[in-house]
Amino acid sequence: MEEVRVFPLTCAVQNYAWGKLGLDSEVAKLVLGGDPAAMVEEGKPYAELWMGAHPKGDAQIKDNRIAQTTLGEWIAHFPACLGSKVKDTFQGQLPFLFKVLSVNTALSIQAHPNRELAARLHAQFPEHYPDNNHKPEMAIALTRFEGLCGFRPAEEILGFLKCAAGKDTSSSIGDLLLRLHSQYPGDIGCFSIYFLNHMLLEPGQAMFLGANEPHAYLYGDCVECMACSDNTVRAGLTPKYIDVNTLCEMLNYTPAPASSKIFPCVQDASDPCVSLYDPPVPDFSVMMIQVPPSVKQYTVAPVDSASILLVIEGDAMATSVAALSDITLSRGTVLFVSANESVSLHVTCTSGMTMFRACCLL
Repeated sequence: MEEVRVFPLTCAVQNYAWGKLGLDSEVAKLVLGGDPAAMVEEGKPYAELWMGAHPKGDAQIKDNRIAQTTLGEWIAHFPACLGSKVKDTFQGQLPFLFKVLSVNTALSIQAHPNRELAARLHAQFPEHYPDNNHKPEMAIALTRFEGLCGFRPAEEILGFLKCAAGKDTSSSIGDLLLRLHSQYPGDIGCFSIYFLNHMLLEPGQAMFLGANEPHAYLYGDCVECMACSDNTVRAGLTPKYIDVNTLCEMLNYTPAPASSKIFPCVQDASDPCVSLYDPPVPDFSVMMIQVPPSVKQYTVAPVDSASILLVIEGDAMATSVAALSDITLSRGTVLFVSANESVSLHVTCTSGMTMFRACCLL
């Protein structure tokens, strides 16, 4: 039988305590959209949807013609699906992990190690640093998204040191201090807001977090893509393992204004529906695909990399020679597309479609 190379996935949900609860969570809504029979518990946090082959959350294949049950197993069996350059560069592994995050309370103040430090930390403390890989990552806002990113310009920090000192809670930054303190009472990490840029991203805006960049997500929903790793060095706003010394040694202390931390997207020259977020790392890129209501036939173009496609809004019937049968797409559908395969969409809704696609553009 001919090999199926385009297929839908059921993806792992992480119920971390900081996630939005029940159907307030974009993660829960997408899970329910992708599988109407899924159970969503109202009081339970739905924090992250993991779309990829990381061992902590390997996606399940939703196609009973495929013998391998997880994406990781299938890629190990058919590494050519990655594309020749990706397969050779990343030793037959899918190099990225694609996620949706729904943040209700602040995540830890953190940074991610570069490859060299990641390997060292993993060798020394594997219980705290489970991967030997670096973890650059990009967050693209789905709703208004709030976070901290990079050190503020020195004059802003000096201004806070002179007049704020945690006493003035009448300003918006004071409101933020009180909110963080209510979430993590007595945590000294609350004062990081006076040193790090306070970011407010509108839907479609992104920030890229390279190695050693201090950051924290505070509230909202985003699509996130990263190198396939789960390594995080933390220093506050968390009940998890804190490693202040390592964080202080590794951080990028270069000050820069908040506006410089917004990562630009570029319109694709060959496809007006595609906006490309292409960070300065080889592991991943993300495309935002917005099909307007006037377009009823759309082709997801082939790229020389395996990719994962997430439907955020809209409905379509997808056909591909590599799928061997039609696939119904709706909000929450996650599709794995092997390298150099195209997918034709017949859009069946009147409002157009919004999709995100993670891939590796070497």
